[in-house]
Amino acid sequence: MKVLHLISGGDTGGAKTHVHSLLAGLTPRIQVKMVCFTEGPFAQEARELGIDTQVFPGRNFFANLKKLSQMVREEGFDLIHSHGARGNMMAAFLSKRTGLPTVSTVHSDYRLDYLGRPLSRLTYGTINTIALRKLDYRIGVSDAMVDLLISRRFDPEKLFAIYNGLDFTPRTPALGREEYLRSVGLEADEGSVVAGIAARLNPVKDIATLIRGFALAHAEFPNLRLLIAGDGEEMDNLKALAQELGVAKEVCFAGWVSDTDSFYNALDINTLTSISETFPYSLTEGARAGLPTISSKVGGVSYLIDHGSNGYLFPPGDHKALAGHLLTLARDPALRKSMGRRLYEKANREFSIEATIQRQLEIYEAILRYEKTGRDRVIICGAYGRGNAGDDAILLAILTELRAINPDLSFQVFSRNPLETRKTYRVNAFYIFHVWKALYHFKRAKFFINGGGSLMQDVTSFRSLWFYLWTLAAAKRHGCPVIMYGCGIGPIRNSGNRVRAAKVMNRYVDAITLRDPDSLKELEVLGVTQPKIALSADTTVSLPAAPGDVIDGILDSLGIPVGGNYVGFVLRPWPGFEVKAKDIAAAADYVYETYGLTPVFFPIEPRLDVTAAQRVVSRMKAPYYMFTEPYTAAQTIGILARMKVVVSMRLHGLIFSAGQGVPLVGIVYDQKVISFLSYIGQDLYEDLHNLTAEGLKALIDQAVSRGKDPEFLSESVEKLRRMDEVNRKTLEAYVKQAPEKA
Repeated sequence: MKVLHLISGGDTGGAKTHVHSLLAGLTPRIQVKMVCFTEGPFAQEARELGIDTQVFPGRNFFANLKKLSQMVREEGFDLIHSHGARGNMMAAFLSKRTGLPTVSTVHSDYRLDYLGRPLSRLTYGTINTIALRKLDYRIGVSDAMVDLLISRRFDPEKLFAIYNGLDFTPRTPALGREEYLRSVGLEADEGSVVAGIAARLNPVKDIATLIRGFALAHAEFPNLRLLIAGDGEEMDNLKALAQELGVAKEVCFAGWVSDTDSFYNALDINTLTSISETFPYSLTEGARAGLPTISSKVGGVSYLIDHGSNGYLFPPGDHKALAGHLLTLARDPALRKSMGRRLYEKANREFSIEATIQRQLEIYEAILRYEKTGRDRVIICGAYGRGNAGDDAILLAILTELRAINPDLSFQVFSRNPLETRKTYRVNAFYIFHVWKALYHFKRAKFFINGGGSLMQDVTSFRSLWFYLWTLAAAKRHGCPVIMYGCGIGPIRNSGNRVRAAKVMNRYVDAITLRDPDSLKELEVLGVTQPKIALSADTTVSLPAAPGDVIDGILDSLGIPVGGNYVGFVLRPWPGFEVKAKDIAAAADYVYETYGLTPVFFPIEPRLDVTAAQRVVSRMKAPYYMFTEPYTAAQTIGILARMKVVVSMRLHGLIFSAGQGVPLVGIVYDQKVISFLSYIGQDLYEDLHNLTAEGLKALIDQAVSRGKDPEFLSESVEKLRRMDEVNRKTLEAYVKQAPEKA
């Protein structure tokens, strides 16, 4: 593989470090050549790192384009990789001349790159905006940057995420802490707690918020100090602000710092206050030094900083929140040490330079495969994009299975919220009722998946059933093999709907995998015999939980002790629920008093479920915790895995918990809940309308007892895993055998 890199050559800061470290790491593995358009320190340092570097100086764009075109033809490059406005513009023109695929690394928000410089923004900014649209692929420096590009209508399946990796080899600072602080002029002693930031002093970095937050915290903790490393146009304004707030002596402006090892070694707390970022090196450099970090919640920061676990996040510009976090860390040396250790361990594991290099190679290989073989398209339809963690987990499970079988598949997903689906799952999506788009994509798809859940029912709506039946028929009529995947059937109560559903499934569906035996019986009663039918499991049972430190951070941020003992309640509004809320409340109080399990209320669909939980807690005496925000499927599974027992009305509350071996109690509002629990050998459930406080207490007693029998619980988990294999094998057959389409 031979890759040509194009960059202006005047780059500094994070972009410079990223390109140099990446190309130095790639050079021993593949053939890399870098072309700069300016001679200077950037090109010279690249040569010193062993990077094959050539400079095409001068402002004659078309002369350089001609020379580059000749170089590409003579040297046989496979791929063009550009960085920045000049590199991107050259790559766009060069691609037209050579036919080579192009990819650009987006190091920062291109709309903010020239903030405060209107002429540069008008020229270079406009050029870059146009050029980025002309290139084939883009790499965002963080998942958050990819999300930003998706929100600006870039194709999510031509976007990749990478992170600024760092060499975590142990380093010895040139100067000790006290010596370094004296060298930069900061008045500090052994009792001082030093917070610091390394950043350009320009408006995007918002150092003013740091100084304001520091001043508030210093008023309550006089031993706090602030060390600012960096230079820029905001220097005079920031010094004036520190003077105005009365902290000029406690704030030190160190200017441009080249000895970053000594700088971070001198700090107790690392900070970042930017209003826009991708994934800055200052975070990983602070992590390498074992520093707890306080950062504005921007860009890819939250992929490293788990709030409350290895640092703190605050809304950009909120100096009062920043001050509160500074005080918390300044007052607690043990907390600083434990947070810093956790941050080091995570950064070393996930954000090393070796991980970055490996990711870049994977991106190159994927691009070259796409260019050579193309990508088969799959259409997926379900109840996605409504804010329901269970339904969205189904989509995640389907995509995970398909990508494991063939990582080069392309997707189009029906969704209520296409933009959110694109950002979350990195797939193309369109509004669920956009019929013409559906027909367009059916004509070009390899196969169609009607994905999971209880889509074939008419209890909630006749129209939803008719719509899903239409998608089955329309897909098949346009040449798509049709799979109903990991689904539940029924109840379909209307006689006309039953006839219609049976007719459509017999005529237009190729294969059906079912998540429970009751659905199999329902198909038999309906007379559906033509598709290949197999009993499987709900698709979400194979999903893993989020890492433990992520769950720790979520719990910490809500004030929930990480090592506590909890009983989880997953409730939903339903006719008859309100009169039973007092019984659930009494059972929650009983569990706390009897077993010391603190009730935790968790919503699968927050817009509905939080209200149901509030009705229960208003009748309780015991302390409790309540989640009110939506979480990812992995986070939801990880949170429920921390429960000793889960009491759930929501089917996916039960499925997620069962997959983690948590004892279950079901409150039944729908036959599907009984079907699932019976299927996995769990018999602890009661119908909502028959529920009593004493009955629910007795069920929870049995669940607590089952928690002491790991063998019983592991058998249920193992059964779910085996049955899910049926889903995977069905998909595998269609990925490999379905006909190619244009």
